[in-house]
Amino acid sequence: MANTKKLEKTERKAAKRTSRKKAAPKGKRTGARGAAKQKVKKLSRGQSKR
Repeated sequence: MANTKKLEKTERKAAKRTSRKKAAPKGKRTGARGAAKQKVKKLSRGQSKR
């Protein structure tokens, strides 16, 4: 993407939008969206109130 530091806000938004349209589409996901997140065990979440 081009350097947009010297542009005004509306020009910057337009430039970003056009660059997004020109970019190649992203491929399908290989795994689930939260697959890379660290899993938390139920016991370590804290004691329940009741």
